[in-house]
Amino acid sequence: MKIICNPKDYAIEPCVATIGFFDGVHKGHCYLIEQVKAVAASKGLRTALITFPVHPRKVIDANYQLDLLSTFNEKVELLSNTGVDYCFLLEFTPDISALTARDFMADILKEQFKVESLIIGYDHRFGHNRSEGFNEYCQYGKEIGMDVLHAKGLSIENRKIGSSVIRAALISGNLDQANFYLGYHYYLDGVVEKGFQLGSTIGFPTANVAITSGKIIPADGVYAVRVSVEGKEYIGMLNIGVRPTVNNGTNRTLEVNILNFSDDIYDKNIRLTFIKRMRPEIKFSGIEALKAQLHQDKKDVETVFEFQMPID
Repeated sequence: MKIICNPKDYAIEPCVATIGFFDGVHKGHCYLIEQVKAVAASKGLRTALITFPVHPRKVIDANYQLDLLSTFNEKVELLSNTGVDYCFLLEFTPDISALTARDFMADILKEQFKVESLIIGYDHRFGHNRSEGFNEYCQYGKEIGMDVLHAKGLSIENRKIGSSVIRAALISGNLDQANFYLGYHYYLDGVVEKGFQLGSTIGFPTANVAITSGKIIPADGVYAVRVSVEGKEYIGMLNIGVRPTVNNGTNRTLEVNILNFSDDIYDKNIRLTFIKRMRPEIKFSGIEALKAQLHQDKKDVETVFEFQMPID
């Protein structure tokens, strides 16, 4: 896949394209991309995805905050695995936001990106104030020589699969659903930093992880995770929460106990891949009750990895 920031630098061939932010590059996105590939194959054209380094709403409203499913680099990497020819990175600007839908289609999509056929997602709108819809896009397409086709959305159990649905699943603690809709296991990257070191005193030393991206942190609780450090992978049990048993206040932390591991990894980069949510975070009667539960958690996590099944 060619990643293109400035189309003037490339001899772009006519293509079939779709446009979107593609946060998480989940099953719904992949379903849309497969439709782009099918249309392109039938027409003998190249395939293209048009996406944005920064969410368009952030450009329009500087206060807009979106907890992400993927960082920009992760998104590009995931898109590169879809078998598409071009990925156009469109810097959304106030000038572009002021374009009408017709001008956007003519000046950006047709003129710059050589789009011959545009596949519109089931819920996608563009152009100033997003006031127009599919029927208008079809009319403008006829006027400028571009086919406009309506994509089918992916539904599972009568639910349209979109990034907002997956975000809600992660926030509510429904990790199984989130991973299934993503089509892969959710993950977070971070750096190991100094923590309170209570875990070492009770036989469960933990790495305190500072997350280095704006991605969603799943609901509080205990998780079975894969832990990647310096190219090696381990099994871990991760706690997300405020550690109520030790009166940690409202300070929310991510602490992972890497099973059968004792190396010093302070300041090391780490990846946590979420396999299963084991239980919610609980306030125990004391340290001994907490230790007993941690021993049980360790057994449960080992069982998860012994019988781990593919997510789809």
